[in-house]
Amino acid sequence: NWGTKITIGMLSFMTFIVVLGILMIRSDSDSLVESNYYEKGLTYDNEYAAKTQVGKDQASPILHIDATTLSINFKTPAKGRVRLTRNDSKASDTTVQFLTKTGKLNLNIAKLTKGQWHLITSWQNPEGINYLKDEEVYLP
Repeated sequence: NWGTKITIGMLSFMTFIVVLGILMIRSDSDSLVESNYYEKGLTYDNEYAAKTQVGKDQASPILHIDATTLSINFKTPAKGRVRLTRNDSKASDTTVQFLTKTGKLNLNIAKLTKGQWHLITSWQNPEGINYLKDEEVYLP
């Protein structure tokens, strides 16, 4: 009978939707990468200016990655912050403040999970010019 098949189909669909709703409510994490996305949106112009300044001044840092160390070589001495983030776990994100006199920064990455990371480097040169570089890196 076709009425029975329609009823079974509707009940299965409603069960599917209810199960998805329960899973969504029980989930601890949101799919948003940033919890303060509104505040970050307000300062996006500054971030964009810092990203384009890297290209204008040809100040892109040079990365070298080996098994235990991530080396970042800046063109000039720098003061700033390095953030390493992963999409799969916010708990493994790492932030390091730095001040280099020679322009060379070495980070110990031995304890970090191997795989794809998002590296966000923001720094200021001695003249006070802000730079921002974000890129994907693979840690062996």
